[in-house]
Amino acid sequence: MPLEILGKMYQKANREYYAIGQFNFSNLEFLQAIIDAAEESKSPVIVACSTGAIKYGGLRNLVALTRTMAEKASVPVSLHLDHGTKLDDIKMCVDGGFTSVMIDGSHHPLDENIRLTRDAVQYSHSHGGITVEAELGRLGGIEDDIKVDAHHACLTDPDEAVRFVKESGCDALAVAVGTSHGAYKFKGESKIDFDRIAVIKKRLGIPLVLHGASSVDPESVAIINQFGGKIEDAKGLDKDSYAKAIKNGINKVNIDTDLRLKWTAVVRKTLQEKPNEFDPRNVLGPARDAVKAVVKEKMKLLGSAGKA
Repeated sequence: MPLEILGKMYQKANREYYAIGQFNFSNLEFLQAIIDAAEESKSPVIVACSTGAIKYGGLRNLVALTRTMAEKASVPVSLHLDHGTKLDDIKMCVDGGFTSVMIDGSHHPLDENIRLTRDAVQYSHSHGGITVEAELGRLGGIEDDIKVDAHHACLTDPDEAVRFVKESGCDALAVAVGTSHGAYKFKGESKIDFDRIAVIKKRLGIPLVLHGASSVDPESVAIINQFGGKIEDAKGLDKDSYAKAIKNGINKVNIDTDLRLKWTAVVRKTLQEKPNEFDPRNVLGPARDAVKAVVKEKMKLLGSAGKA
């Protein structure tokens, strides 16, 4: 199938109260894992690149790979820009063939965030009706070049959200409700403001997005540490929280850290257990298969399996 405009995929998810997974990639193997998982799960899927991934893999290369795999797939695939911070990021990806973009002006004051988002919406909508996600409120943690410490993190205000969406015209809104980017999300049990999600959903009615939603699988962390890594006190989102967040109005859930952790765990284990191995296919292949299994599990949790 040709790459799908994300807004079209949202219509059913918003109506039936399930979420579509966004899975980030920057290389061939991750993309293969994600789209193969979607095929086997009969699930719509969002594959996403950050600006850092684009610098690493090359815009034309990543778009070409995605288009080629999407055309052979029988499920809807959308290509999304994750955390573009400048209008130039949006223009680059819209012009390059993306079918959804995120403009992240959450680091600006409200009025500036609205202005930047409105400019992104006007450009994207006038160039093929490309879907625009924006962010209001600030998640803590680190993702690529974006770093927000706990002191500057803040939750999304429902009143501001109403004004923001009305004046910016964005199609979907990423809300800050307690999650954070990276592997170190919570010091204790995860605490998500589900009531805040429900209030914002009721007042806006548009698709809501949950960033920083990896579960930080303890098994992957343990394997990484066993085979020479050092990831301590990492804690993510518990499985029950996915269902509660979706029930209250989340339609898109971003997963990145879980894929990276599983990938790293398998690669570290393989290299140590097979010290004579030097064929990259025999190292990267098992890691790719492990990432695919993670994506399939997430699709079940999000309720998107069987919805293609």
